[in-house]
Amino acid sequence: MSTKSPECWENDTQARAVRVEMSPEQSLLLPHNDFVFAELKREGKEQILRLVFAMHEVLVRGYSLRRIETAMQRMELSLLTKVPGSQRSLIADGQPVVLEIAVTEIKKQESQPAHGSN
Repeated sequence: MSTKSPECWENDTQARAVRVEMSPEQSLLLPHNDFVFAELKREGKEQILRLVFAMHEVLVRGYSLRRIETAMQRMELSLLTKVPGSQRSLIADGQPVVLEIAVTEIKKQESQPAHGSN
């Protein structure tokens, strides 16, 4: 039996993309080169980490997400996945816990005609 704590994220100094697992049946690879910015904020006891890429926005809800934000800042984040509810109690205090991941595709906005005064 494994005594290793379940992980909801991985670091790899050679990573060129982040594999985001929304569910066991669906994952997405987002290239580090497409990373635009991150925002971390607290909502009650939980944190929300927003990762924005050129064509996708990833919202991560959980606890102790600062380490994941730092891994993305260093372009070393290689995996993001949820921790199954049955395994959350196995994660040590202070370690990141991802409760939910939502990915939204960013649609290009149609350019609007300029309104000039003639």
